[in-house]
Amino acid sequence: MVEIRPVSGEAEWETVAWLWQDFRHDLAPIVNGFPLADGRYRHEWLDEYPADDRCGYLAWAPHPNTGEPAPVGFALVRGLGFVERVMQAFFVVPAARRGGLGQTLALDVIARHAGPWAVPFQNDNVRAMAFWRRVAERAWGEQWVETVEPVAGRADVSPDHWIRSL
Repeated sequence: MVEIRPVSGEAEWETVAWLWQDFRHDLAPIVNGFPLADGRYRHEWLDEYPADDRCGYLAWAPHPNTGEPAPVGFALVRGLGFVERVMQAFFVVPAARRGGLGQTLALDVIARHAGPWAVPFQNDNVRAMAFWRRVAERAWGEQWVETVEPVAGRADVSPDHWIRSL
């Protein structure tokens, strides 16, 4: 059984920071990402959390060996209080994938924030493309569109895909 709750307190944000490294490692082949000089991956987006217009969620599930709650995913949302909410970052640990946990996390987070949504993902991230299309169908039925948009300030990379609820 998964438990999804808002990130609260410095200790939980530190947990997100550890998972963030897995998230960026997972994306590295898609975005040609190398670690920085200190061995960590880019984290400037994460550094903007928490804030009045941003929040995060952690998904917890029993650890298969100990039964203790283990963090198995996170979602970062920006745009609270604005017209459109944006799923800025989303990650499920590889060992917890393929069982519906990601979809559960995504739909739970979307349901917590009424109004229009946007979900960007990289053009070359084929798994994310299929995943977010399935989530969009479950969350919004036929009331969504997908666009391809250039990455701001990065003419050297493939454009991103954006799914937006209508």
